[in-house]
Amino acid sequence: LILIGGFVQLLAGFLAFRKYDHLGGAAFLTFSALWSSYGVTRVLCAAPVSGHLLDMGAGNIEGFTAGSVAFLVLNAFLIILASSFNVVLLCLTLVMELLTICFLLFTLESLPLPFEIVVLSILSIICFYGATASLTNCMFGKDLLLMGPPLLTVQSSKKNREDPLPCVCPRSHLTSGLRTIAELLNMGAVCGVPTDTVYALAASCKHPEAIEKVYRIKDRPQEKPICIFISNLEQLRAAAPPISPLLWEFMKNVYPGGIGCIIRKGEWLKKLGVGAGYSRVGTQDSIMIRVPDLTVLVHLIDMTGPLAITSANPSGEVDSTHHDMVISRLGHKLEGVLCDGDSDEVVASTVVNCTKIDESGITIVREGCIPAGKVMQIFERVKNR
Repeated sequence: LILIGGFVQLLAGFLAFRKYDHLGGAAFLTFSALWSSYGVTRVLCAAPVSGHLLDMGAGNIEGFTAGSVAFLVLNAFLIILASSFNVVLLCLTLVMELLTICFLLFTLESLPLPFEIVVLSILSIICFYGATASLTNCMFGKDLLLMGPPLLTVQSSKKNREDPLPCVCPRSHLTSGLRTIAELLNMGAVCGVPTDTVYALAASCKHPEAIEKVYRIKDRPQEKPICIFISNLEQLRAAAPPISPLLWEFMKNVYPGGIGCIIRKGEWLKKLGVGAGYSRVGTQDSIMIRVPDLTVLVHLIDMTGPLAITSANPSGEVDSTHHDMVISRLGHKLEGVLCDGDSDEVVASTVVNCTKIDESGITIVREGCIPAGKVMQIFERVKNR
């Protein structure tokens, strides 16, 4: 019976830890140790003198007494913590404190038998009710058997404790949130936005000063070009760039998605809607264009026109994979962040140089979320076709 009781308490402790209930786990592991220690010493030392299996001489009594006091102190902390959970757990810890007193009195050879019987009876009733209530409520998903309210509650307001957000942070699933970010971008603001890879900083191509601000926000070297995002390939077709059939076919196979194509720059970009930001995106001769595979971002681009895009992280640091990372790292420098939770990828897009696709094929400038081998397979399939 002693072994079964200790094992049940131990099992309850491990199950509580598995459910991330650290208080319950600590309490039941403590109860298991106390129950096992008390039960074993009580049984072994209660045998007739001729049959003692455990020597309770003067030297050993001090050790058992010290252990009892340690249990008393530890369980006192558990009582305080249990009072903030429910009445049943509080009663269990209180009875365990009485059981610890029984253990202490036993080591001092002053334990009244009626007191011990009453404590063990109460403990049995509480354990039976607590186990039955927990199992029943868990099975039926509702509080059929009451566990009681917490006696101690801490009155606090999370909103009052939190610092205000450093910028406007609307949710991406709200139409009003998307319009808010679009209005900011159209006024020349720089905002953090989700993409189909990692989070990015976005600025309208109609506002070259906003693109300049992106460089300052990131501490990005001026020699590193910034790419542009468009919402669909038809926008590019309408601008009539001098693109070969092979390049058109390749882009049709990689857009939308996590592959960006570097192509030759030209006046056709102004027809695309790049406008005054022409000289601030790409290099003097080339520019990387990407069509993202993310609905919310495509809608945003339809509302703003082409966006100058670069990853939303200080230059040289890891990419931002959640809007909280963007807010904490760069929020104080931005006008807004479109919050969309976790990013779809943990690395940026793959960049492919297509400026000499007809002469010598393509080259991988940066391998990102799309493996270089897969990109080359797409190109070979398109070329052979």
